[in-house]
Formats: sequence, structure tokens, C-alpha cells
Amino acid sequence: MNNTVAVICVVEDDASLRQALSRVLKAGGFEVRAYGSVGEVLLDPPAAGCRGCMLLDLCLPDASGLDLQHAMARWENPPPVVVLSGTADVADGVRAMKRGAVDFLCKPVANADLFCAVEHAIELSTHKQELRARRLRFLACYEKLSERERQVLDLVVAGHTNREIGERLGIAERTVKLHRAHIMEKTGAQSLPDLVRLSDLLRDAA
Repeated sequence: MNNTVAVICVVEDDASLRQALSRVLKAGGFEVRAYGSVGEVLLDPPAAGCRGCMLLDLCLPDASGLDLQHAMARWENPPPVVVLSGTADVADGVRAMKRGAVDFLCKPVANADLFCAVEHAIELSTHKQELRARRLRFLACYEKLSERERQVLDLVVAGHTNREIGERLGIAERTVKLHRAHIMEKTGAQSLPDLVRLSDLLRDAA
């Protein structure tokens, strides 16, 4: 379990609401970074891969929350977004959800709804970070494989038998078995399904 304190970025131009949200979230045990505009976020963005989420108002003074969401799509490993909106901005809220926001809250926000949305976003953030860490670990292991071992790996996860792999690569079946053993050892995979899952992570990162 990840025990790192989650960071909630509150992006809200109304100072009193920004302070109130920050106070409630801090009381709930979260670390809070508060911003009053898109410009403030772009000047001092949260760290890439930071565990947590962004509570994003759609109606902001310099640029909209949708503009920031669009800019964040180009960030490395951006945080999940929970949209904050007035009732007049429901259409923009729907657009934000289509762009990947994980939840949509209308002002005024009840504390219970706030914590439910934030905790759900943090779960997604934590899962995303764990997948990314696994992908990076497997990539480091994959780099240790020889060219032949990578060829064998591709055929193994494609479902070919040792005999079929040997025939395709022009090597003996016992040599295929040896390569498979080296692949399992170098990648840390415990079984064929585990190796397939790791290979899928690598493919998704491509």
C-alpha cells in the first residue's frame, strides 16, 4: 500500500472558496496546493507523477479549466482531474469528462461528495503510478535481454510452442527452452501469464 500523503491541487479563482476547500481537504489529511488561475498552475505545476489529483474550476480569469486540461494532456504523467463547476457550466463539465476528467462536482460542494470524488481520483492516481513503476521495472529488465531472447519472448507471448519457435528461428527446441529460462530469470516473471502481462505493459508504453 502507498502511504505517501496525497497532494490535492485546488485550482479556484474565488479566494474564499479556495481557502474553504483547502481547509477541508487539509483537515482530511491531504496535502494541498492552491492556485487562483491557470497561469499560476503553469508557472508552478505539480511534480510529474505526484500521487493525488487536481480539483479544477472550469470558470477561471485568465484561461478556462478546459484550456488547462488541454495543456495538461501534453504533460508527462498528469494528475487525474475532478471538475468543479457552477450549474451554468454543465455543458463545459460534460466536455471536461469527455476529455478524461474522472468526476464532476457542482458548486456548492458537500464535504461528503468532495471526499468521495477526491478519494476515487487518488485511487486512480495510485493505480496509474503502480502500473508505471511496473512498466519501468520491466523495461529495465527487457533492456538486459539479448536480441535472440527478445525474438523468443515475442513468439512466446504470441502463443507459440517451443517447437514452433525453434522452427521459426532455426534453432533447436532445447535452445528455445534455455532462452525461455533466461527470459524468466532476467524479467522476474513467475509464470507465462505473468510474462504476458509484463509484455503487455511494455507494448502499452510504446
